[in-house]
Amino acid sequence: MAEGAALRAVRGCLAAFPREARELGWPESVPYLDRPPSPLEFYREWVSPNKPCVIRNAINHWPALEKWTSAYLREVVGPKVVSVAVTPNGYADAVFQDRFVMPEERQMPFMDFLDIVEKKVTSPNIFYVQKQCSNLTEEFPELVCDVQPDIPWMSEALGKKPDAVNFWVGESAAVTSLHKDHYENLYCVVSGEKYFLLHPPSDRPFIPYELYQPATYHISEDGSFEIVDEKTAEKVPWIPLDPLKPDLELYPEYAQAKPLKCTVKAGEMLYLPSLWFHHVQQSHGCIAVNYWYDMEYDIKYSYYQLLDSLTKAVKML
Repeated sequence: MAEGAALRAVRGCLAAFPREARELGWPESVPYLDRPPSPLEFYREWVSPNKPCVIRNAINHWPALEKWTSAYLREVVGPKVVSVAVTPNGYADAVFQDRFVMPEERQMPFMDFLDIVEKKVTSPNIFYVQKQCSNLTEEFPELVCDVQPDIPWMSEALGKKPDAVNFWVGESAAVTSLHKDHYENLYCVVSGEKYFLLHPPSDRPFIPYELYQPATYHISEDGSFEIVDEKTAEKVPWIPLDPLKPDLELYPEYAQAKPLKCTVKAGEMLYLPSLWFHHVQQSHGCIAVNYWYDMEYDIKYSYYQLLDSLTKAVKML
């Protein structure tokens, strides 16, 4: 009886914590700033309290905003072979058929990829330039001079340079499933729009995680996809829930979560704090660059780890 009462008390605390955190600290919508902040202001108002914001007029000076047309990209990158994620459904690194399925990483000329995005060539599959690990500097160095190697006021605020600078472009059907990163993330939209659904770290008790066999999409001889297990790899913890159409019968706790939604337009930048859960969609052909700055593994990280561990422990009982 005492153990049952204690477990109910812990469940109650975990359910109450996200609501209290929301009332005390999180905004009801993502704020928009009309100018980039000073390093001190940015750290004090946004990084330290771990709050997102959209920043306007921060990348107006980038040549990319005017130069990165299809014609320019074809001229500068065109025949170069690059890595493209290909899936049958637009979901890369996502749960499908009880597997955590990674995309086929296809090597192809960038101009061929552009032909597909521009519908000059039809394909039943979904193509997305999304390889991370600083793919802008590693695979597209021809474009680096059109942006910045880092965001100076962010680098000064954090006292470090970004770990990676990533280049993203793809079809509107390409969707990033709900997940979190251990980075302070600046997401800059060059053309088109990005649509973000965000959850603060305190929503962890409402967000399900399960372990999945990792697998990869492989194209078969007839052009269809098959899912091939990565048999030697350990199981991957991932979020099975689609926040756009959540199955509340399977995951009733998610009904208590209150996600924030925001649209980031061309010329705007989203500051996505570390440990925030995010789900991303985009307009067709949207081009973006994001900067990953490693987070500080400080008391905020320790608090999140405690919350994560307690949530997992309660679900096991």
